[in-house]
Amino acid sequence: MRHCFAYGTLMCEDIMRAVSGHLPPHERAELADYARHPVVGEHYPGIRPRPGARVAGVLYRDLGSTALARLDAFEGEQYLRRSVTVRLADGSAVPAETYVFKPQYAHLLAPGDWDYDAFLRSGRGGFEAQYLGYTRLPR
Repeated sequence: MRHCFAYGTLMCEDIMRAVSGHLPPHERAELADYARHPVVGEHYPGIRPRPGARVAGVLYRDLGSTALARLDAFEGEQYLRRSVTVRLADGSAVPAETYVFKPQYAHLLAPGDWDYDAFLRSGRGGFEAQYLGYTRLPR
């Protein structure tokens, strides 16, 4: 069992449930020394290392190998699953897996921070229309 730090579309509980096959226990967390950027022409973000930056997200706990395989398939070629350490609200450090944008695709990351609230207001519908297949990943 592993924990997974989500910083984009998977912060939405229903999307995480559809992608991973269940909704694991979760809580807010923060990842230091990474920056979150919009992906050009998409509704989702990517992260890359950047000293001093911070990314707010959700820590999903205790995902099994099947859920992680489903997440790997969902994230696709642009991302690499990496081990990181996130901080919880109480200050404790927790090891987790997260999906980092591969350096060879860095040219697809737009400047600025990806805005989760804007995604919920105006990007989610487009994301779901374009990526409806995430609900049909093998179980």
